[in-house]
Amino acid sequence: MYVAVKGGERAIDNAHAWLAEERRGDPAVPDLSVAQIREQMALAVNRVMAEGSLYDPDLAALAIKQARGDLIEAIFLIRAYRTTLPRFGASHPVDTGAMACDRRVSATFKDAPGGQVLGPTFDYTHRLLDFKLAADGEAGQVAEAAPLQGPTPHIMGFLDREDLIQPEPAGAAIPPDLTREPLELPANRALRLQALTRADEGFTLGMAYSTQRGYARNHAFVAELRIGSVAVEMDIPELGFSIEIGEITLTECETVNQFQGSKTQPPQFTRGYGLVFGMSERKAISMALVDRALRWEELGEDNLGAPAQDAEFVLYHCDNIQATGFLEHIKLPHYVDFQSELELIRKLRREAAPLQEAAE
Repeated sequence: MYVAVKGGERAIDNAHAWLAEERRGDPAVPDLSVAQIREQMALAVNRVMAEGSLYDPDLAALAIKQARGDLIEAIFLIRAYRTTLPRFGASHPVDTGAMACDRRVSATFKDAPGGQVLGPTFDYTHRLLDFKLAADGEAGQVAEAAPLQGPTPHIMGFLDREDLIQPEPAGAAIPPDLTREPLELPANRALRLQALTRADEGFTLGMAYSTQRGYARNHAFVAELRIGSVAVEMDIPELGFSIEIGEITLTECETVNQFQGSKTQPPQFTRGYGLVFGMSERKAISMALVDRALRWEELGEDNLGAPAQDAEFVLYHCDNIQATGFLEHIKLPHYVDFQSELELIRKLRREAAPLQEAAE
């Protein structure tokens, strides 16, 4: 029989108190400040901002501290907070061609105008533990390089000028706001990109890796990967013109893929695109690969049945907050549901018992 549980509120309060104690850890160890998390765990902060759809390093760092380092929980906190914020207007599309690049590399053109800038990257590290950090020392000090200033042309523009890459349509309609309206299929490319930019990094990486292993026939080159700050501008009705309201750091990736052509288009290259808050190059590259895989229908290519080509599969499963909510709800009380299942199994066993005895 189902019996109502008593004392639940008191147990929950105690669980919250214990959680706060566990979050703090040993009181003898200095408390971790929000500023320390923001400055020294920047990649985690960037992921929380990107998947939480809110650019605020201080709030993202606070969420990481509150969530005890559980980034999905921190993303959940940021999304929940975001829903409480009023919206005063919309900014102009950012001009990534005017990005002040801290990092800009290309795997397709060695001598790119403006040069290649390695920037802060793990690419050439030895992946060996640095025990100086455990001793509260610094591994090494180097002079900070100045970012590339002024317009830095996109490398894809060189292919554009030779008409070797599929042109992107201009003046596309503004897509629905995925943070305010639920996803609906079929989704155009702009809406798919919006979903991918806030998708779970691990899921997006797995989908991208599957395309490289042959599930979608999607061999890509990174035409350009750039990380830097861009200005955000917004129209002010009272002034009658737009002003710069701040700067944000973005990671942008453009991939180039072969395209065999169709009845109406000659053989050429096509693009994959990724744009993410902060320094998140793994996510941006993954996003670009998955974006290209999802374009099979609009390009008139064959659907090979690959998971990364299935828009419904990708877009409905890439959101870690939705996935976490559905997954973790099964650990909450389901006493009534289980009792009905239990009674059904008992009834079926009683009905089956005479048949089993007869068979023996």
